[in-house]
Amino acid sequence: MTQTFINNISQTYKRLYSSDPILVKSPGRINIIGEHTDYNDGFVLPAAINKGIVAALGKSKNDYCSVFASDLNEKFEFIPENIEAVPNGNWRNYILGIVGELQKKGINTPPFNLVFGGDIPNGAGLSSSAALENSVVFGLNELFDLGLKKEDMILISQMAEHHYVGVRCGIMDQFSSMFGEKDHAILLDCRTQKAKSIKIDFEDYELLLINTNVTHKLVDAEYNDRRNVCEKVAGLLNLKALRDATQEHLNVIKNQLSEDEFQKALYVIQENDRVLKAAKMIAENNIEGLGELLFEAHKGAQFQFKISCEELDFLVEKAKHNPSVIGARMMGGGFGGCTINIVKKDELQNYADTISTAYKQQFKKDCSIYYISLEEGTHLINN
Repeated sequence: MTQTFINNISQTYKRLYSSDPILVKSPGRINIIGEHTDYNDGFVLPAAINKGIVAALGKSKNDYCSVFASDLNEKFEFIPENIEAVPNGNWRNYILGIVGELQKKGINTPPFNLVFGGDIPNGAGLSSSAALENSVVFGLNELFDLGLKKEDMILISQMAEHHYVGVRCGIMDQFSSMFGEKDHAILLDCRTQKAKSIKIDFEDYELLLINTNVTHKLVDAEYNDRRNVCEKVAGLLNLKALRDATQEHLNVIKNQLSEDEFQKALYVIQENDRVLKAAKMIAENNIEGLGELLFEAHKGAQFQFKISCEELDFLVEKAKHNPSVIGARMMGGGFGGCTINIVKKDELQNYADTISTAYKQQFKKDCSIYYISLEEGTHLINN
């Protein structure tokens, strides 16, 4: 994200509201490995990235809140009392959700003005929603001196998404966006919210994201369906969550499950193990081993958890057969979005060009290439 972009958000705020705002930058995130393990109390390995949301906030002189979505050129005004979600409210409900969840904690924010924009592509699985939520709650905490800790803020962001957007997300997106560190991944225990930062040295490789530019319908419904399966299986095992399960546990109740349910639960158990192995490999600078785990993870997502799609599978299959790529998998909730790839630095551009051409020939549409770095989490920036 460029300084010019940040300046534009600040200047837009000043033009609309005739005062100086505070500025907050909140990053999107990648997840190196560990999909759908977060709401199963498991482990994930995310990192904050150099794409995100910039929010400019200030106190309002009116008795209502005014919000301007700069990228969409859309304005929204509301009175910060008795907050309810707006039908088909899209981005508005993330902001309403933050205010509403603060109220549930007994915190009534005075009216405020907000301008936000970002460079996180929609539908790419890079958690633009968590970045927006975090930027708002962090900014309101600074603006009104609410006394919240970051740990409080991410829970407010998560509940905003649950109750006002209708997506029962885990805590990974909000946590990694808030607590990210430059050149580090985060090994996060989603049950305890204890985290360990692990410095990554990719040596002769770099991370490359390839966006299918596909978002299949019913993604939210499919996400909630898989969560329901996981909770059903954990209940049958008398366990709090699948994080506590083993394949041996699963075999005991196999006759009570459909094959589809069995494979989905097995995927979560195996994916949780892969996260812990991946963290160990990063600590040991075994980047090639990490790459192999990414390929394994995609196979599980494709055939067991069934959250992939034709476009994602095509990109990963191409990666497997290219000697410049040592690992690739679909990333995010599924059914579209990005693949994450570990590619040799000196072949990065060649591979990007090659895969772009192949994708266009196969699907008659373009994919998008993102060169990313691991960056700092949600923070104030100088105005």
